[in-house]
Amino acid sequence: MNDEPISSTERRDRLRLIRTESIGPVTWRELMDHFGSAGDALDALPDFAGRGGKRNIKIASTANADEELSRLAALDAQTVTLGEPDYPSALAAIDDAPPVLVVRGNPAALTQIGIAIVGARNASANGRRIAEVLAAELAADPGVAIISGLARGIDTSAHAGAISEGGATVAVMAGGIDIVYPPENEDLYRNILETGAIVSEMPPGVKPVARHFPRRNRIVSGLSLAVIVVEAAQRSGSLITARLAGEQGRAVLAVPGSPLDPRAFGANHLIREGAILIRNAEDVFEAVRPMATPAMPLVETPSPQSRAPVLDLDSPGTSSRETVISCLSPEPVAVDEIVRRCQLTAPVVRTILLELELAGRLERHPGNRVAAC
Repeated sequence: MNDEPISSTERRDRLRLIRTESIGPVTWRELMDHFGSAGDALDALPDFAGRGGKRNIKIASTANADEELSRLAALDAQTVTLGEPDYPSALAAIDDAPPVLVVRGNPAALTQIGIAIVGARNASANGRRIAEVLAAELAADPGVAIISGLARGIDTSAHAGAISEGGATVAVMAGGIDIVYPPENEDLYRNILETGAIVSEMPPGVKPVARHFPRRNRIVSGLSLAVIVVEAAQRSGSLITARLAGEQGRAVLAVPGSPLDPRAFGANHLIREGAILIRNAEDVFEAVRPMATPAMPLVETPSPQSRAPVLDLDSPGTSSRETVISCLSPEPVAVDEIVRRCQLTAPVVRTILLELELAGRLERHPGNRVAAC
């Protein structure tokens, strides 16, 4: 999978591969790393799924992929796939990067240094004002784009602040690129398209549901060099975004708040755990300046060719499969831990896990962890 332009057939096949039953971002990447093309990977799927115990895997059809691409074209949206030159390098570096990113608006916004601002949906007036001012001051730098999720509260204020300075902002959608959520942000959505971009990994027409938001959050942090939490309750999606940012090697920053306000719990907790306390845009620039400059990429895109093979095409023996299955449980466990326990080679273990996933018997979790379904 080289960073070079691809044919329309390969683009369609890459879309078919990620839209196929039981295939997630990690499996998509492993298949592409091994086979080199989506067409060859699609041809191999029935055999792999059969080994895992599933006779018939539902492979996304060419017609369905063409229909999706046509709908996106009608929306003046485009797809960029992992491995293409236009794919954001910072996002490509995370383990579960979305294989197909749908982009509407100005794709150049994705090449700027991303700084995410996230927080509570029921944010205080002060919290919304802080987010708006921070975003405006940060976006005044032409090399910076503000990343957020178009949600109520802090997200809305962050996008609005960036737009107020004519700066770039990127909204990451939990559903399809054409589904504005919340509906009252329709005007904001349109304004973002003027200078920034709307992105999603979902097909058009998909309405956001609860399970989509953590997936959306990994893209918010993955596109960013740093994530700023303004307000967040004890259990909130913003803290999930902050955790993912830490796992992805991003800087985590937080604005402190009153200990008497439940909405300040998340930011204060992050600071206690080592997040960088910030008061203004200059604090943010001071924190991220040593990490990158507008003239250099945030993260070098890893070369698939430099990785060790992750799949073993030879069918593993029955005893090896039973050994791996015995190490699985409903609780997520790290793949490296399974390799250690099973005393099998990493390629063999990864092949068996792939077979089980395609058969619907395994679920992948962030942090290179897996669990039995």
